[in-house]
Amino acid sequence: MLASGSPLHRRVQCLAASVVVIAIGLALRMEGYRIGLPFVVVKYGGSLLWGSMVYFLVAALACQRSPRSVATLAFGLAVCVELFRLYHTPWLDAFRLTTAGALLLGRVFSLWNILAYALGIAVAAGLDHWRLARNPERR
Repeated sequence: MLASGSPLHRRVQCLAASVVVIAIGLALRMEGYRIGLPFVVVKYGGSLLWGSMVYFLVAALACQRSPRSVATLAFGLAVCVELFRLYHTPWLDAFRLTTAGALLLGRVFSLWNILAYALGIAVAAGLDHWRLARNPERR
């Protein structure tokens, strides 16, 4: 059993949160239009969830850092990935046309995506902060 205040406990919780966010994101991507959700919800909801996933993965790797620090790192990483969309080579563009490439790297640069990532990261950081604040021994 993991001690509730241990870094390993936070790491496991953040990895579990990542899996949940990934599952929700995949469900939104695969079923969102079919169930009648508007384009903006599917498109930017997915980007918001992607930002949350990045936050939780960074938090799992840097489990002893504060939510604010993790959010800063996650946002920097998310912006770098978005800026990477401006770089084009034939092999990279071919990968971007695959489902995995579209989900991991995306296809087209968008400032709106950066805004959605920031919102997703802020929501995830808020949840993480709330979870840590509920139990002072977890800090």
